[in-house]
Amino acid sequence: MGNHGSSLDDILAEDMHHWYNKFMKESPSGLITLFELKAILNLKGMNEDANRYVEQVFFTFDMDGDGYINFVEYIAAISLMLKGEINQKLKWYFKLFDQDGNGKIDKEELETIFTAIQDITRNKDIDPEEIVSLIFERIDVKGEGELTLEEFIEGAKDHEDIMDMLNTLMDLTPVLLIIIEGRTGNNQ
Repeated sequence: MGNHGSSLDDILAEDMHHWYNKFMKESPSGLITLFELKAILNLKGMNEDANRYVEQVFFTFDMDGDGYINFVEYIAAISLMLKGEINQKLKWYFKLFDQDGNGKIDKEELETIFTAIQDITRNKDIDPEEIVSLIFERIDVKGEGELTLEEFIEGAKDHEDIMDMLNTLMDLTPVLLIIIEGRTGNNQ
């Protein structure tokens, strides 16, 4: 996957009417289900971790928990990914990482998500075990093996290298470009 910088600038410049037309083209009902999202992104034959990651992303964007992503949730998600402030993105990352919903993230949850992301994006530049070890070494100052939302946000913001790795690993630009370009199952 190449550099998509200019495409992201184009995405930001598009007006709401255009976004709405793209959304309705992909989902004429005005609602995207998990199954439809996987079809739009051409995600077939994923391993169990990657499948769980896509489900977790879907459920974090399904803000009202009704099992669908509507246009407002869709725009909110894209806006967060493209223009969200650091605290907003870190809160979203935390919610995504906290797979069991207990308000804390542990090494296994992080490693599972990072591995799944790599399976989907095919970006193997960073070893999931290494980044998880680094995150916990630097951020888990109490040595509890778990991070709260506050520890995660403050710790990530205090370590530029961790923020850089998170931004690289969590870069959903390729996913956004697929959605924006309206690419479906028969294109790569």
